[in-house]
Amino acid sequence: MASHSWKDAYRGMSSDNIKGLVLALSSSLFIGASFIVKKKGLKKAGATGVRAGVGGFSYLYEPLWWVGMITMIVGEIANFAAYAFAPAILVTPLGALSIIISAVLAHIMLREKLHIFGILGCVLCVVGSTTIVLHAPQERPIESVTEVWNLATEPAFVLYAVLVLIAVFIIVFHYIPSYGQTHIMCYIGVCSLVGSLSVMSVKAIGIALKLTLSGMNQLVYPQTWAFTFIVLLCVITQMNYLNKALDTFNTAVVSPIYYVMFTSLTILASVIMFKDWDRQNPSQIITELCGFVTILSGTFLLHKTKDMVDGQLPLSVRPPKHMDDEENGIDNESIPLTLRRQDTSSCMRSP
Repeated sequence: MASHSWKDAYRGMSSDNIKGLVLALSSSLFIGASFIVKKKGLKKAGATGVRAGVGGFSYLYEPLWWVGMITMIVGEIANFAAYAFAPAILVTPLGALSIIISAVLAHIMLREKLHIFGILGCVLCVVGSTTIVLHAPQERPIESVTEVWNLATEPAFVLYAVLVLIAVFIIVFHYIPSYGQTHIMCYIGVCSLVGSLSVMSVKAIGIALKLTLSGMNQLVYPQTWAFTFIVLLCVITQMNYLNKALDTFNTAVVSPIYYVMFTSLTILASVIMFKDWDRQNPSQIITELCGFVTILSGTFLLHKTKDMVDGQLPLSVRPPKHMDDEENGIDNESIPLTLRRQDTSSCMRSP
């Protein structure tokens, strides 16, 4: 009887969820590795030319940097595809695994010290991710992009979208002019709110492409192009305000806050639009939330201890933004959009 119950509990992972899981894990692997490869390329280019941290572009002539950039692009494509197969509540939190991969590779390849609490943070991220994977809801069966459009135009999600747009306009026109340079939540708030809408549109486009490749052409529907326009508009807005945040505040501060807000709002938007939790019981929902909180704890622990060595606490006084990024060889442009999950080295893009 116990064996039968165990099988019933874990048989629920559909083939689409498994595909989405594999793609999300692959995305984290490629993106996490790309951070290290690009950083090595930046260091190599900086040894013979003007460093990126002081405005140089010599890294563009360094093949190793381009290997890292291509690796990141592959990871972003895998992340985009993952949304076509699995719910956002499964895909988005797994972005934290790229932090683990880059932290471990930095320890091995760049000789950067990984503090014992950093290792604990990695473990927490793995435990939280495993919890979410085992209890994630089934992907909603969708036969047409018009079905996604119908979900997006239901009163609940329309209300959410309207509230998001109102909040964004209030922050942009009222708070940012007065508090943008001193309050990090202004820029991050805009990025996260707009990002939750962009992921829903990315998922719609992913579903449209998946159906098209299976023989049901969705490119003839105007809804597909409407979602594409929304993605482009949201991505441009996100990149604009994320760059402002990175230019004003330390990357080590921006990354975990953005991850928490972006992931939380994306899950909320997915729950409202795709009704992910309607197909689950309360215990599964609570377990998923516990897994998410565990990932957040691990992420903050990793970032909090990134500059610590055994027996020494990080400095309590924040160094100037430009000094901090120059010393670490960071070029803020290349933090990937789906999360811009951690300290990176140069620029692109999306989840």
